[in-house]
Amino acid sequence: METPTMKPDTVLILDFGSQYTHLITRRIRSLNVFSLVISGTSSLSQISSFNPRVVILSGGPHSVHAPDAPSFPDGFIDWAEANGVHVLGICYGLQLVVEKLGGVVKEGESKEYGKMEIEVKCGESEVFGRGRVGEKQVVWMSHGDEAKVVPDGFVVVARSAQGAVAALENRERRIYGLQYHPEVTHSPKGMETLKRFLFDVCGVSADWKMEDLMEEEIKVINKTVAADEHVICALSGGVDSTVAATLVHKAIGDRLHCIFVDNGLLRYKEQERVMDTFERDLHLPVTCVDASEQFLSQLKGVVDPETKRKIIGKEFINIFDQFAQKLEKEHGKKPAFLVQGTLYPDVIESCPPPGTDRTHSHTIKSHHNVGGLPKDMKLKLIEPLKLLFKDEVRELGRILNVPVGFLKRHPFPGPGLAVRVLGDVTQGNALEVLRQVDEIFIQSIRDAGLYDSIWQAFAVFLPVRSVGVQGDKRTHSHVVALRAVTSQDGMTADWFNFEHKFLDEVSRKICNSVQGVNRVVQDITSKPPSTIEWE
Repeated sequence: METPTMKPDTVLILDFGSQYTHLITRRIRSLNVFSLVISGTSSLSQISSFNPRVVILSGGPHSVHAPDAPSFPDGFIDWAEANGVHVLGICYGLQLVVEKLGGVVKEGESKEYGKMEIEVKCGESEVFGRGRVGEKQVVWMSHGDEAKVVPDGFVVVARSAQGAVAALENRERRIYGLQYHPEVTHSPKGMETLKRFLFDVCGVSADWKMEDLMEEEIKVINKTVAADEHVICALSGGVDSTVAATLVHKAIGDRLHCIFVDNGLLRYKEQERVMDTFERDLHLPVTCVDASEQFLSQLKGVVDPETKRKIIGKEFINIFDQFAQKLEKEHGKKPAFLVQGTLYPDVIESCPPPGTDRTHSHTIKSHHNVGGLPKDMKLKLIEPLKLLFKDEVRELGRILNVPVGFLKRHPFPGPGLAVRVLGDVTQGNALEVLRQVDEIFIQSIRDAGLYDSIWQAFAVFLPVRSVGVQGDKRTHSHVVALRAVTSQDGMTADWFNFEHKFLDEVSRKICNSVQGVNRVVQDITSKPPSTIEWE
């Protein structure tokens, strides 16, 4: 499906592999300015097609002197100057600007990592504001190389306590650079700097609204789907697919045909609960297909998580094709499109960064929405949420009158419990044990009034057994893990700190109620270094 028409004040970010790149996008969107991330090695025609007002060059783990160091395309600077586009280099982006425009970047005598103090050195700085010479602020640094000689026409406007270039400007050419990361919370005045740069320096307008994006997406859907064509939507019971379906239904009405597939990998009573919500609250036309035997037979004996994801993606498409054939008999025309609730983090995590043997940041995992679908799929994809983060999807859902209680549901992975049972999902009664444990955990969170304070919570079935004592007898039973995290967008996350009393009660309830479990552990790892899901 086409990408919506870009607004004239779009801020485009060229990603060179920094772990913070998505945060730049999030911070800018929070200012009601539309922002997108694309690969730092995109062609000039790709960059110009977005018609950006501002281009930000992200940080990255590379040295500009490395043989395979990623860079913006030839002619980029000339194009930016000719079209009045402002350019801001952050960390590696600053060094790239310096190196490409004739300055000198060398390995620093002292590396700068973590919190550092910088001082404004120029009273005419546009980024920091005029008349602020001598002002100091704490920022977050993460670099080994540094700019030793700046290109002609550039002015150093701030230095670190160690004397390294912290910020530079060329006001005539509209090119700016920050050696630190203003987008992270460890740079307390970072948002103030970004605001000044976007609004005062670049003249960007804060006029991006979710309603605008909704109307634009509806136009794109209507342009993509002909008046006599039908569309299938795969509903998972989660927020993303439900909002996507509601949006497409608003665009094309009854030509949308929703299907909910019970793949045998759902949570406790999920089919019953979700179908009830669809019919009672959302009034969406939904067909429920029980394909649990089909999925589980294909997954038997499979332990590799990527293989599990690929198998599940393939089986989903087989079912959608069968559903499309059924609709063809009913309506005289076979549906040509499939709606999915792919989000921006799905796209970012599934796409490969520059400077590696791939082309973009390392692929973390294949999403069934992105990388887990077969290449020979007959249906064309419609992904109306692919430019949005989770909280933005919830905002769109509110505009579309999706019930608030439904919008607050925790995310659930496309492959379902297949990535929460480590190893073979068909072995023994692993799925049933996990469903019971997960239900106890989630219900306990709800009863404690904590559900809305947590981004995502779930249980994991571990492929190990431990010795225990239950009813004065020795047991050799299963171990389960509990995971709960807080997050803004799923790109980074911190583990939720439960009170000990809560954990004690949940652990006792699980071991006393779920046969075959004698040990409960808690996952206290953030993302990074871990992902939120275990597989």
